Amino acid sequence: MTKRVLFVFLVLAIAVACAKTYRVTLFQPSVIAGAELKPGEYQFVLKDTTLVVKSGKQLVETTVKVENADSKFGSTAVRYASGEGHKVQEIRLGGTKLKLVFN
Repeated sequence: MTKRVLFVFLVLAIAVACAKTYRVTLFQPSVIAGAELKPGEYQFVLKDTTLVVKSGKQLVETTVKVENADSKFGSTAVRYASGEGHKVQEIRLGGTKLKLVFN
């Protein structure tokens, strides 16, 4: 049993090592993948085109299109879809060239 637990821990550690983690603060209620997120700080874990949004016990997983800009973004910016309330359309990650576009 101990070897099995060690193996699971090792697999999870490798998966986390391959993913990039970012901290994003949402200043208003926001909807991502149909889930409403309250204002606050969230951990965004990005691996390829899969994004996991975590805060405490809340966990939202979705696919995103990752785009690269010509230059780094000075700060993180959240853009909302017009006419769709608080539905997140894209997030530009400050300090990186990455833009996450939601379907």
